Amino acid sequence: MSRDLSDVIGRVLPAPENHLSAEHLEQARKARRSFMGKALAMGAGAAASATAATRAVAAEGEDAILKLPEHTTGLGLPVVTDGYGKPSKWEANLQRRQSPGLTRVNQASVSFTPLQGLFGIITPSGLHFERHHQGWWDIDPSKHRLMVNGLVKRERVFTMDDLMRLPSVSRIHFIECGANTATEWGNVAVPTVQYTHGMISCSEFTGVLLSTLLEMCGIDKKKAKYVLAEGADGSSMTRTIDIERAMDDVIVAWGMNGEMLRPENGYPLRLVVPGIQGVSWVKYLRRIEVGDEKYATKDEAVHYIDHMPDGTHRQYTGIQECKSVITTPSAGQTLLDKGFYNVTGLAWSGRGAIKRVDVSVDGGRNWRTARLEGPVLPKAMTRFNIDWVWDGKPAILQSRAIDSTGYVQPKINQLRAVRGTRSVYHQNAIQSWLVSENGEVSNVQVY
Repeated sequence: MSRDLSDVIGRVLPAPENHLSAEHLEQARKARRSFMGKALAMGAGAAASATAATRAVAAEGEDAILKLPEHTTGLGLPVVTDGYGKPSKWEANLQRRQSPGLTRVNQASVSFTPLQGLFGIITPSGLHFERHHQGWWDIDPSKHRLMVNGLVKRERVFTMDDLMRLPSVSRIHFIECGANTATEWGNVAVPTVQYTHGMISCSEFTGVLLSTLLEMCGIDKKKAKYVLAEGADGSSMTRTIDIERAMDDVIVAWGMNGEMLRPENGYPLRLVVPGIQGVSWVKYLRRIEVGDEKYATKDEAVHYIDHMPDGTHRQYTGIQECKSVITTPSAGQTLLDKGFYNVTGLAWSGRGAIKRVDVSVDGGRNWRTARLEGPVLPKAMTRFNIDWVWDGKPAILQSRAIDSTGYVQPKINQLRAVRGTRSVYHQNAIQSWLVSENGEVSNVQVY
């Protein structure tokens, strides 16, 4: 145990998204400094009260310990009060949220996972981020079909029952939208980690390997170079995947976190393409076509391309590079005390496993190696922690991840030197959080 725990264990005031309604979110953002100032004053008052209360407790004891509460002396609710369990009412404000004004049509929008309020590496299914192009559907699984055609000896149509009777695998992987952190390409744009990095989740997915289906259909191994995945939603999302990846770890999945997929996550069937941007994880999967060339569909020839500084476009850049972010303390939160804090965050890489995460509290001048909490899995989130004693002076918190290939997460200026500032996708730069003397944490960019 760290000797730092002999210091005061610091308290963190949650980010506004945790305790403001959606209607008040924009108003709170405009008046953010005023709001956090009031909150800090309240926290200071609470700290003073706590000191007085500590003296009183030492003399008389604490009622919360000495007096038995109702839930200790009474009879609780019966089993199966709720046929499907749900979170405590006290956690009701921890929600995925839509960024105001992000899109004109809510059916073609994004919801963000509240990374600042999660533990471990698994994202609860109800907080998994969403990205839709034509809205989501709750499809009758008895009527859903998956067709495999193209360069195969036997074109086949599978029912859900067919698929679920095949040999299955369960694997933990992250899924990240290619546009995650896109708002920060030019400058600081959004106030909290939920909005800077919340288009990512990590779950256990269950299904049949795509390679199993392709082998069953007699894939032409000499001619096959790519597969095309097609979804059944209104946008008819279609994505090209190279055959080496398709025959490796791609899963045709029906399960997520031990149950069937949620409708907004592709129920009853979706593609899982580990390490590749989320748009290739085609939801409501209805067709796999095997071909000998890239398909250049609308969502890979016009959309999901990288704008380079010289005016050219990069296509088929699907891999999500090594990346990390500190989730607590993070922007929108406030530190109420000097003393010990557990700095925690998440790291991930589309090329393999996380090897190391370094943390800096002085804007990158000095680094310390964080603890990686198990399990550390390939193409999955990894939780890291490190001890920090805040002395009340300004600090700039950063994390820097290194993956099993040796790739080091870049600074924002290093990334811009190669990619410019007009990009939308694959922004994996080091994130900086400024802790001010008053304890307020804000989003900044440090070069």
